[in-house]
Amino acid sequence: MLIQIRNFTEEDLPILLDLLNKTYRSSYEFVPYTEERLRARIQEGKFKILMVVEDGKILGSATYNDGYWGEEIRWVMVNETPNRKTIENELVKEAEKCVKGEKVFTVLDAESPAIIDWIERGYRFEGGLYHMVARLDGEKLLPMVLEGVSLRSLKHDEEKEFVEAVNAGFGLERVQLGAIQKWKVEDSPFSEEWIHVAEIGGKIVSVVVSRPDVDYNKAFNGKRGYLGPAATLPEHRNNNLASALTCRAMNFLFRKGMNSVALHTSEQNLPSVALLNRLGFETGHHWKFMRKYLKS
Repeated sequence: MLIQIRNFTEEDLPILLDLLNKTYRSSYEFVPYTEERLRARIQEGKFKILMVVEDGKILGSATYNDGYWGEEIRWVMVNETPNRKTIENELVKEAEKCVKGEKVFTVLDAESPAIIDWIERGYRFEGGLYHMVARLDGEKLLPMVLEGVSLRSLKHDEEKEFVEAVNAGFGLERVQLGAIQKWKVEDSPFSEEWIHVAEIGGKIVSVVVSRPDVDYNKAFNGKRGYLGPAATLPEHRNNNLASALTCRAMNFLFRKGMNSVALHTSEQNLPSVALLNRLGFETGHHWKFMRKYLKS
């Protein structure tokens, strides 16, 4: 078997689309890609896509992504063939050559049989992610907050303060100026009204963003909202702000006609998981992070 691994070209898009939809069609809440959606995803991400070819025929593909969570190998997919595992290993090795730092990770379903293959490649478990979902069948009583705390929606002229609060709350650059306009385009009818903030003394100290779960709703004819993780300034944590804003956001989504709400949270964030359980969230899916340290 003589195979060649080369970079993706625009002419490969229909084959990549078919591979992607065929490989992941049974995945949890998978929304099939269109050419338009896949092209947009490629353009907005820092992707390097590799294609594996034998005798002019594309057998599979793998993608390296330098994203928010770090350097990642994703979309490893090979058509059914007796040499499938060998080809997958070669694709992963080639993708690892793109890594600029000391480590790389991949994400797998917690019960995926492919975990064994990644362990054989030198990857080890390092955390995980829960997708949590709650029913919305009425408004909830907001948890008590300290006197002087105002819970409200973001104002139209407060994007700078919003960005500063979110990034300070996470301790890194999570959002940039222009994000709100981007969400308005992607997630109609999203507006500043969907962003929930806690204010103390005229300063935004905690934020929760709610959005319509657009892709899910289109694909599954749903009425589900989505919540981003709460961002609270370190000096204002442990004051029920995240709980109150999350509850406020759930009530807001219920009034907007949503009958459920989803979010993601780290399996290692036990206080967050406990809080979400109290608010009625249950685990819909569990992914595991597997990481490999390439350099000492």
